[in-house]
Amino acid sequence: MSADLSAGMRDTGTREFILPDLGEGLTEAELISWKVEIGDEVHVDQMVVEVESAKSVVELPCPYAGRIVSLHANAGDTVSAGQALLSVAEAGAGADAPASDGGEAVNATASADGGHPESSGANLIGYGTSEPKTRSTKKRSFGGKHAAAPVATSTAAPTVAPAVPTVIPAAPPQPPTETPAPAGDSSTVATDRVSPVSSPLVRKLAKDHGISAKHLPGTGPGGVVTRSDVLAAIESGAGAAATRVPAGTSPVAQPHVGTEGTAGSASVPVSGTAASASVPASIPHADRDTRTPITGLRKVVSERLTKSRQEIPEATIWLDVDATELLGTKRSLEARTGERYSLLSLVARFVVAGLKKYPIINSSIDTTAGEIVTHGDINLGLAAQTPRGLMVPVVHGAGEMSLRQLRDSVSETVGKAASGRFDPAELSGGTFTLNNYGAFGVDGSAPIINLPEVAMLGLGRIKDRPWVVDGELTVRKVMYLSFVFDHRACDGQEPSEFLTFVADCIENPISLLPEL
Repeated sequence: MSADLSAGMRDTGTREFILPDLGEGLTEAELISWKVEIGDEVHVDQMVVEVESAKSVVELPCPYAGRIVSLHANAGDTVSAGQALLSVAEAGAGADAPASDGGEAVNATASADGGHPESSGANLIGYGTSEPKTRSTKKRSFGGKHAAAPVATSTAAPTVAPAVPTVIPAAPPQPPTETPAPAGDSSTVATDRVSPVSSPLVRKLAKDHGISAKHLPGTGPGGVVTRSDVLAAIESGAGAAATRVPAGTSPVAQPHVGTEGTAGSASVPVSGTAASASVPASIPHADRDTRTPITGLRKVVSERLTKSRQEIPEATIWLDVDATELLGTKRSLEARTGERYSLLSLVARFVVAGLKKYPIINSSIDTTAGEIVTHGDINLGLAAQTPRGLMVPVVHGAGEMSLRQLRDSVSETVGKAASGRFDPAELSGGTFTLNNYGAFGVDGSAPIINLPEVAMLGLGRIKDRPWVVDGELTVRKVMYLSFVFDHRACDGQEPSEFLTFVADCIENPISLLPEL
């Protein structure tokens, strides 16, 4: 290790773990929860934090060994790539210890023959086992609305490692009362406490019941809000947000949890007379509104769908299809093989055959080059509703799979949708999307094309309907197919022929045999 690097590290005694490059053009992520607290000893590659990007929820390993001296963000904060997440005092060196003389080793884990200090072998972009670069001793700061002050600035190991909630002002601000609360009065809480939330599933459960999970008292480690906390709030009839009234302001009737509100805070008495005298009648109604920031996956979905609507001259066509024979074929296939086959996997096989027959449907638009790119591989996207929002995981190489292989891949993909935890590679590279919105009990839709693809097929629900067969009116299992396509890639002929081909396969599955 060079002399100037050693001197620089002795000056600081700490190393910062920054949010690594997330790839796929992603520049920010939401911090879900900390796995460590200030004062904890960590080893190389220990999982220390869970973050949610627009693509996936991942746990990140710390590339350094030592003691945690500060956490630079709180659960719920949005952090940017390159922003410091935490600071680690290296093993064997205190963060505020004076520099030693005689070329003493900086890192206790460095090898006796002058090897590099211990560093991460984890696959984080920007980290590795190579010798670190010289860094300035000036403390890094981050601007912008997402920047967060370090949770702790003292480098001494605390006797207790408390979970420090974010302090935010109550909204909206209220006019001061005629008699402000005296200084030091502990009967009124001056801040809102924001509890860290353990997972997107907990946040979704709370949101579905009109509750702001961030403002619930958490009973998990470090004050983390758990599923049981949300269920308890639902049973107690908690409102949409557990907010507190700042000291020195007129109390307003606001939803709160139980009788004591946020854990660790005193209850705030609410005077109906004072509230009605000093606060407009419209304010309590506004307090029942819930505001959800458009961040993470929701932000990406919003941007992509908006761009799709603005950029693509799309057209939609549809057919009603008799699926009675398809259901019969499914039962016969399962009885003959002893294996289960989903209707989605069978239709996916018809779609793959149709894309081979009409390759222009398996294309994308390169707007920069002004070209239509017809893909040689068929990578089938499956639109899926997950706890994190709408995602389109991709079955890569679907065009080369047998029916059994395609069934297994579709089943695996659908199974992962229950958690929404997909690797970034599973969410990219699609060439055509299949959307089964019939699972939600609807007949049809005009879906929005998944950029940069040029088409999408939607499947409606299967329902008993009157149908004419051989001139006789009977009841059949009927479904609707909706097909949307990009008019820049093709006109109406190929999309219509493709849709008719798939419909024929559904009505008469044996007709696919010549295409196999």
